[in-house]
Amino acid sequence: MEVVPKVTFANIGKTVEFESGKLPYDEHGKPESILDVALNFGIQLEHACGGVCACTTCHVHVKAGQENLSPPDDDELDRLDMAADLQLNSRLGCQAIVKGDVTVDMPGWNRNYVSEGGGSLNLGDAIPPPKTAATSVTE
Repeated sequence: MEVVPKVTFANIGKTVEFESGKLPYDEHGKPESILDVALNFGIQLEHACGGVCACTTCHVHVKAGQENLSPPDDDELDRLDMAADLQLNSRLGCQAIVKGDVTVDMPGWNRNYVSEGGGSLNLGDAIPPPKTAATSVTE
């Protein structure tokens, strides 16, 4: 029997589902993690470290289905201690593997970034080029 978990990103009003074991993996977080699922469906969940549990930018609050996620390991728990807006239901999106239906909220600072079309905090191309000197127009 195939498992088809649903992940609901409550604060952006989007629910996605995938067939377990068949989601393409592109090295962002653990395979079938909340981060992996989000990015596979075009939902931008910040992940400044690339999804390797070295930051807290993919921090989410699990509203329902905590039992349908892999248990947090010591590395994730240590990293979460540094997360802004830490709650008892906090998880790192890159580490929490989805095994059944889950509902999550992204903290406001991350949600605002997503709603503005943000991507990775590596701002490379997002930094505007220097302004050129204004030329005066004479008539």
